Amino acid sequence: MPNLPDVVLWSIPAFVLLTVVEMISVRLHPDEEAAGYETKDAATSLGMGLGSLFFDFLWKIPIVAIYTAIYELTPLRVPVLLWTVPLMLLAQDFFYYWSHRGHHVVRILWACHVVHHSSRMFNLTTALRQPWTSLTVWPFYVPLIACGVHPAALAFCSSANLVYQFWIHTERIDKMPRWFEFVFNTPSHHRVHHASQGGYLDRNFGGILIVWDRLFRSFVAETERPVFGLTKNIDTYNPVKVATHEYVSIAKDLRKARTWRDRAGHLFRGPGWQPAPEPARESVSA
Repeated sequence: MPNLPDVVLWSIPAFVLLTVVEMISVRLHPDEEAAGYETKDAATSLGMGLGSLFFDFLWKIPIVAIYTAIYELTPLRVPVLLWTVPLMLLAQDFFYYWSHRGHHVVRILWACHVVHHSSRMFNLTTALRQPWTSLTVWPFYVPLIACGVHPAALAFCSSANLVYQFWIHTERIDKMPRWFEFVFNTPSHHRVHHASQGGYLDRNFGGILIVWDRLFRSFVAETERPVFGLTKNIDTYNPVKVATHEYVSIAKDLRKARTWRDRAGHLFRGPGWQPAPEPARESVSA
């Protein structure tokens, strides 16, 4: 297996530089309608990003063990060559789309991903607001490993996808050229994804490519100005609460649930799902 570069590590200087440039741009050319920057919010996003590095390292231990076991069991092998890497990137982006979509429509998965949507700002530090419980992501990529993609190659593709998505977390770029907007994920498309308006909810799940959303009918173009955040925002800058608040809400709902059917609904149905209220009992007159 050839050594593949750690693209996230090599991209850190660019992350820092671009963030500083965006901050200066916001200061010199403010947009009254844009979310901009808020010190506590940006600090929370940075704290979440640093925490995710630590927890992701812990989660990699069991995930790599599972992937390695599957890779050793499959007779298939995909070599890492100049022409196969783009194909692996394409395949990883396809499965990323379904992972991302699943983390929006299944509540126990949303409890992980909600962290990334918890900011009411939309800037490059928002890209760093990553979850601490990303253990829920690995099952979506099992088909790639089973097809013979080496776990290290998958890690490289996933890192490249993550690095690409950094620059699309900004309001300082309006629209890219039309052909680019049609094929690739852009700041305009991703602003829709982070918006809390009804027509924008659960749309534009693509990582690098937006064509998956066009194919699977989850694409919405940016028309009105997005309002960022959650439908029910959390009023905290505490990283631990940001990382765990939805799990706490799920635990409360499970405690109140009357049946196992309701408990399963709280875990596996959509984030806004609630069981139907009990029918009112009719009083029997004497």
